[in-house]
This record gives sequence, structure tokens and C-alpha cells, in this order.
Amino acid sequence: MRRIAVTASALLAAALAACSTGDPEAAASGGTPASGGVAGGGGGGSGSGPSPARTDPSVQELRVRVLERLPHDPEAFTQGLELRGDDLYEGTGLSGSSSVRRGPVGGAPTVQRDLPAPLFGEGLTLVGPRLWQLTWQNGIAIERDARTLRELRRVRYAGEGWGLCHDGTAGGAGGRLVMSDGSSRLTFRDPGTFETTGHVDVTRDDIPVDRLNELECTPDGGVYANVYQTDTLVRVDPATGAVTAEIDASGLLGSAERRAGALELNGIAAVPGGDEFLLTGKRWPRMFRVAFVPR
Repeated sequence: MRRIAVTASALLAAALAACSTGDPEAAASGGTPASGGVAGGGGGGSGSGPSPARTDPSVQELRVRVLERLPHDPEAFTQGLELRGDDLYEGTGLSGSSSVRRGPVGGAPTVQRDLPAPLFGEGLTLVGPRLWQLTWQNGIAIERDARTLRELRRVRYAGEGWGLCHDGTAGGAGGRLVMSDGSSRLTFRDPGTFETTGHVDVTRDDIPVDRLNELECTPDGGVYANVYQTDTLVRVDPATGAVTAEIDASGLLGSAERRAGALELNGIAAVPGGDEFLLTGKRWPRMFRVAFVPR
């Protein structure tokens, strides 16, 4: 496995020495999420564990192996996470407190743009020199300059916005966007116009896997998704919607950190050039560099 580039590694080391439908807002206010979850896994509140074992032997059963622990803003209501080179991009939610940030891994952001109320920020992704950011129930996607995070335009869409990633392996020369809305459906969109180009329904053992939330597209064509209000992630084949792996990410935070206000896992970013990931959650005081290994 490759580690983050040398410059990023130095930043990580320095940071360590000095010491990332149901609704996201309901989790903060004690509301009730949508029914379902990973097929057969039950609803589960914040911090619930993985689903029971399934019958399909083709689905990999994985867990996280922690490689590094990093600082994370405990006030960040994390909704989206993406790593490009040495820059970590993070989108946060809640009406009146939403933002998009860029900065070093494990360090304070160097650029931050706040969203005006009533916009509720959600997932984000990078497409070349641009960044797309979703809003939850506002029906607005915001296109930004990836370096300055300056808003360039707004595009309307129907339904809710939860997670977003850019799949560069499909959908033409520019790839395609993959978007979740808290259901079992992933919607494909044109990365230039944000127009809908198709969709796929995610299943395991022919049963819908709903509450798909924050997304991460990887260079091998896979899509990883947090399952809302659980410590489970799934890897999806976007061509068929089939779950190809289920990842148990429980136990990353201790009980004291949970009691201090940390909410559910909701942030996954692939580390470029390898098979490692960054994981964090809403109001988590830590971010973790991890590998996914067999259970």
C-alpha cells in the first residue's frame, strides 16, 4: 500500500505531534430516520454495528484496520470528504452552519466558504478544476472553483441530495457524477450540466440496500457508500447495483467520544495511488487513515 505523498505525510506527522427518506438533521435533533438500512441489518442508531452475515459468498466481508489517527474538527457536521494530492476537501451541514473547506490532512482548513441559511450542505466531489456541492432539501447543486471555493453557479435538481462522487471510468470522456438521496438508488449525472443520465438500484441478495449516504468513487470503477446511522460501508458495482463488499467500521471511536457528542460515521475519501482511505464522521474529534482487510 502506498502512503499519502511525502508532503502530505509530513503534514500528518506534524499534526500528530501537535496532539473527517431519513434526514441528516434528524440525527442531530433526535428525529427518526427512514426505515430500512443495509438489507436485513435493521435500522440502528448512531454507532450501530454491521449487518448480520449474508448468504452471497461473492460479497467480501471486510473490516477496517487503522493505520493512523489524525485530528478532526469536532464541530464539523461532516457530509462530504475528498482528497486530492495534499488537499482535503470537506463539506459540512446544518442550516446556518454549512460550509465547504480545503486544507491539509489533519490540519486547519486554509480556505473555507460558508453557505447562507437556509442552505443545508451535503456531499461534494471534484471534477477537474471545479467542485460540485449538494444541498439536502434545497434542490440546489453549487458549482465552485476547486482552489478558491468561490461559487460559480447554481443548478436546480429534484429530490434530496445526500452523497456525490465523480466516476471517471464511465459515462464518456468526462466520466459521470454518482449521487445518492438516502434511498437505495444511485443517480448518474452529467458532470458539466448536472443533468440526469441514468440510475441504478443497489441490492444485496436481491434486497434493496437503502440509506445510502456519503459516496466515494475509486479509480477501479467501484463506489463506496456510508450507510446512514450505522458503522457499515458498502462497495457497489455501479454497472449492476450489486453490493460487492460490506465493511465493518465499528469501534473507531471510544465510548467517551461518543458520549461527548460524536454522531454517525459519514465521511470517506480514497487516498490517491493506493488502497487506503480516510474515514471520519459528524462531529468526530478524529479522522482515521485505514485499510479494508478481511474479517
